[in-house]
Amino acid sequence: MSHLLHHHSNSLRSSVRMTEGAIGSRLIRFAAPLFIGNLFQQLYSTADALIVGNLLGNNALAAVSSVSSLIFMLIGFVEGVFIGAGVAVSRYFGADNRKRLSDSVHTDLAFCFVAGAILTAAGTVFSDDILRLMGTPNEIFPQAALYMRIYFSGAIATALYNCCRGIMQAVGDSRHPLYYLILSSVVNIILDIVFIIFFHGGVGSAAFATVLSQALSAVLCLLRLMRTEEGHRVRLRKIRFNGPIFLEIVRYGLPTGFQNSAIAIANVLVQSNVNAFGTMAVAGCGAAVKIEGFAFLPISSFVMALTTFIGQNLGAGRTERAKIGARFGLLCCVGIAEAIGILIFFTAPFLLRGFTSEPEAIAYGVLRSRTCSLFYCFLAATHCLAGILRGAGKSLYPMSCYLVIWGFGRILYLTLLVPHFPLITTVNLVYPISWFVSTVFLLIYYRKADWVHGFEPAKRTA
Repeated sequence: MSHLLHHHSNSLRSSVRMTEGAIGSRLIRFAAPLFIGNLFQQLYSTADALIVGNLLGNNALAAVSSVSSLIFMLIGFVEGVFIGAGVAVSRYFGADNRKRLSDSVHTDLAFCFVAGAILTAAGTVFSDDILRLMGTPNEIFPQAALYMRIYFSGAIATALYNCCRGIMQAVGDSRHPLYYLILSSVVNIILDIVFIIFFHGGVGSAAFATVLSQALSAVLCLLRLMRTEEGHRVRLRKIRFNGPIFLEIVRYGLPTGFQNSAIAIANVLVQSNVNAFGTMAVAGCGAAVKIEGFAFLPISSFVMALTTFIGQNLGAGRTERAKIGARFGLLCCVGIAEAIGILIFFTAPFLLRGFTSEPEAIAYGVLRSRTCSLFYCFLAATHCLAGILRGAGKSLYPMSCYLVIWGFGRILYLTLLVPHFPLITTVNLVYPISWFVSTVFLLIYYRKADWVHGFEPAKRTA
């Protein structure tokens, strides 16, 4: 009986303390499930595009592709604040402060439900107006608007999944979000096929399949948090705002939220410029973005791992360990991202044929991929440096850098250059240029600033 109880206890204790053990193996073992999870998340996002493009045609593919930047614009701010919540959770988990840890988790969930309700209202009410402002081509406008409205009807599920996943990752549990994401990815693909082939649904059915699969993963994550025996256990009756904790979450997360919003607004402008080149450009560039998403997988995985690692170690007062882990994660991520970029550069034509057989759309996609793929090393460096600084509680400098370079800089570039050089390549170049410039500024700050200090270790409590 004692053996069974011990096994049950271990099954509910899946958090990992990043403050002990070999640094490299800790980071890699934590990042690996994140990578696989991100891979499945990208797969079911890509499955939507593949199934829609092959079964419903190029206009449907273009409709789904045209709303991706708009979706990120509306959801990115909230996701940024969840990242801030993760810093607070990892800090108190690293210090073993159970009271503050519990308050952080329940405040995070309270914010999640409020933010999800606001996103649902904003996305469903204003989708048509925003799509018109973006200059969405008339032939794809009805399908794009329908996809948007259905997607945002499930915004609470999206917010809840990101919230719960962030809490689990902050305490070092990257395995269970992976399991739930794999399951929801498989469910999404099955529902896509069933709704489109057997029920003859359009792009709206693809959006509905995404909403249902995200709801499944959100519920499973929440149930997991309700069953754990550790300090981050969720009790529904305790979900409420704790003023000081909410201010701390906002202090860490608001800069990232503004950063995401600025990037998203600039990317909506980029999408507007792509829209001006017609439906084939929208379809081809949209497919290239889906492929680019796979290059971003190791980047996002290491960024999440580094933010958790830095937050836990600085929360426990282990500054030298934080520095070593930061260097290791940065070098690994940059090397892997560049290797993937080189692979995509040479295989882009073959990969794009999986989305569409239209030669013009493929040509636009190849041009987009080959303009950006060799510069993925700068994309990786920028995000890793921002993740390290965010984990150290220094979100303001990355926010400022992203706001100025990825937000205002991209808008200024497109406004000044595209009218004089009205080529799709001019639009595509906005990405590698901004990646490079932001890497330079963040690297200067990282090397010169004493970023490990000023993040006060949290007090340990029973």
